[in-house]
Formats: sequence, C-alpha cells, structure tokens
Amino acid sequence: MNSIQRFLRDLHFDDLPAPVRRQALRCLTDLTATAAAGSRTPLATIISRHARQHFAAAADGPRARPLLGGEPISPGGAALVGGMTIDAIDAHDGHRLTKGHVGCALLPSLAAVLEATGHDISGPEFLTLLVAGYEIGTRAGIALHATAPDYHTSGAWNAVNCAALSSYLLGADGDQFDHAIGIAEYHGPRSQMMRVIDHPTMLKDGSGWGAMAGVSAAYLAMDGFTGAPALTVTDSAVRDIWNDLGQHWLILDQYFKPYPCCRWAHPGIDAALALRRGHALQPEQISAVEVHTFHQATRLRQSEPSTTEQAQYAIAFPIAAALVHGKVDVQQIDGAGLNDPRVLALCARIRLVQDTDYDALFPAERWARVTVRLHDGRSLDSEPCTALGDPEHPMSDTGMDSKYSALTQPAWGEDKARRVKMAIDALDCPDSSLSRFLSTIRE
Repeated sequence: MNSIQRFLRDLHFDDLPAPVRRQALRCLTDLTATAAAGSRTPLATIISRHARQHFAAAADGPRARPLLGGEPISPGGAALVGGMTIDAIDAHDGHRLTKGHVGCALLPSLAAVLEATGHDISGPEFLTLLVAGYEIGTRAGIALHATAPDYHTSGAWNAVNCAALSSYLLGADGDQFDHAIGIAEYHGPRSQMMRVIDHPTMLKDGSGWGAMAGVSAAYLAMDGFTGAPALTVTDSAVRDIWNDLGQHWLILDQYFKPYPCCRWAHPGIDAALALRRGHALQPEQISAVEVHTFHQATRLRQSEPSTTEQAQYAIAFPIAAALVHGKVDVQQIDGAGLNDPRVLALCARIRLVQDTDYDALFPAERWARVTVRLHDGRSLDSEPCTALGDPEHPMSDTGMDSKYSALTQPAWGEDKARRVKMAIDALDCPDSSLSRFLSTIRE
C-alpha cells in the first residue's frame, strides 16, 4: 500500500493536534469566503455555464452539485467549477514553498466526490480529510518545484492531491491508487505560471483544471485506466519531502491574504500602507513612488488594468489603491474600482526596482520596501516589509473576521454570511455533518 494511502486510512480526528484543527477551520472559512466573492465574477459565470453544457452527468453515472450549488453535473465538472470560482478572486490561502495554493482545488474536489459517492460524513471526519489534503498537497507542490525546471501553476500538483483524496474515497486498492496519482501527474495542467503573470487572464493558477484532472484520474483508475508512476511522490529525490507525513503538519505553514491580489504584491502594499499611516499621506502629495522588491514581483502588471484578472496580477495598481484608499478590497480591484481616476493617476507614477538581496530570499521569504517622493521635495522611506498573514506574522482573528465579512456579505448578505460562519465553526462537533454545511452555503 502506498504510504500516502496508508496515511489517509490511518488518520483520525483525534490524531490532529488542537492547532491543526483550528487551522483547518480557518482554512475552510477563508476558502468559503473567497468562493462567495468569486461567484460574482464573469469567470465564475462562464465556467458554470460551460460545465452545465459540457460536463453533464450521465443518467447512470455519478453526479454532484458544484460547491456553491447549481444543478448536478459530473464530479469532475463540479470540482472544475468550484476550483475556478475560488481562483477567480486571488484571496485564498497559500504556501510559500509551493508558490501556490492547496485548498483552492482540494475543497471542491472533496465535496464533489463525497457527494457523488453518497458519503454524508460528520464534520470532524470532513476536517480530517481536509487536513490530510493540505498535508499531501503541500508536499506534492514542494516536490514538483524541487524536480521540474519550469514554474508550474498550482493545478499541476493539485491534480495529484485531488486524485489521492478522490481515489481513497472511491475505495481504490493499492494499484488503483498508484495509477490514479500517476494519471493525475501526467494529465495535470503543467501550465507555466509566469506566462499568466505576464499576460493576466482567466487562466489564473490552473487550480480548477487541476481539480478536474485529479478527480477524473481517480475515476479512470477505478475503471482500469493505467498511469505511469507519480515521480513527485515516488522519486528518490523527493523522499525526504514525504518522510514526515503525519508528523510535521504543513497546514500550519499556510499563509492568509489580507488583500485579494497576488501574494507577491503584498509586501509592497504593506510597506505603502505603513508610510500612509505613519505620515497621514494623501495621494495629492505624492509625486513618485519606488517599490524595491524581488524579480518575480516586478513581473506583475505595472500598467492600468482593464479586467479584474489584470488588477489581481498587478503590483503598481494595488499599491496605488492602498495609498489612495488605505485598503485593498475587492471593490478596489474589480468593477468601478478599475476606473478610479485617483488610483490610475498614481499608478502611472510608480516605478519598480529589482532588489537582488530580495531575489536571494524568494520563495521562502518575500520582501519589499517603498520610497515615496512628495511634491514638496521630501522623500519617505519605509522599513523593509514582509507580507502580513505569513505564519511568523499572522493575521489576527479580528482581521480574519473582517476579511470574511468583506468577501461574503456583498455576495450573500449579512444574515447568510453569519449562518455560513456558524456552520463552519460547528464542524469540529461530533454531531455536525458535511451535508449541513453544504446546504447552508447553497441556500
């Protein structure tokens, strides 16, 4: 039996340390809130329609509703819709060494396969599977980056994780499990992340496609389809990455985003906000801004965005929004916020400078410092900043609650947002259930 399969079989809620249980609830809350915000985007509308038209469930086949509801479709289609809906707003949790996001594909895949197989499991059982997915997925991401020369999107390694969880839930034997993760590794979207950084579109981080590929791989393996070994799991070069599975809890190393845009922009945003607060800056005072940061961040879009995807994969625009408004919420990177004249005027006065010292620290650390030059001739320099929300610099519970409200209430209203939060918080109770949580978010 594969060691990952054994880990899934043997892990129980009582085995999870209290901080891991709390982190699972925090991750689920963050993913759910991001899905609510993402559901209002054109991306979510298009992918939902596409799935209804092209991923319809066969009369005698498995079926599941997408994460936030809708008519039943195939489990792979439901995973696709959920993953892309979460990915539509770049506000979900992530891990620095994966350079990406585990939960975005994991949550909708789990929900789809559990529903398709008729498993109405308890809240603690669901949280245990969620934790297991974070542990497997994070290691799969680190392993891919350690062995592949290109920087692939999260969907590439999320496919392996979703296949592992899905095949386990489908009752795969050892050979079927190995084939499932091998199929997923081969068919997963090996999309090159820097292409979408250079050309921001609805492709995003590939997580929806990775979720669909992983779920499909599991069903294929159960039907006798064969795959090559999953080298991100079996290669001797990555053995050390997997040796501490179930001992070192990588879910605790996830970061949470205070701003709905690429994580690489966050240190610069925090540095700019620190200057704004410390000097009571008004945008009309600013003649120019310099952002010193690492190379990958300088690749983010610097010009005016015309879509929310361009605004989310930007650096100058969200920093300008932070200096103008003192915050970066969805309202600043979507809709009317894209045409804010004060933000656009300041965006044009921001210059990026690559810092080789910061380059050397990436991806384990992401840093930036900001210099603001004023019309009166003064120059204001920030301290070097790393991003708020990292494990060493966590968001407060108050900050997380504010983020949840900001993401959910425009989509759901205050009452539903409150009821969903209560349903999530109750999941660590023995009498809770996955179906109760899903019915609440689908109302």
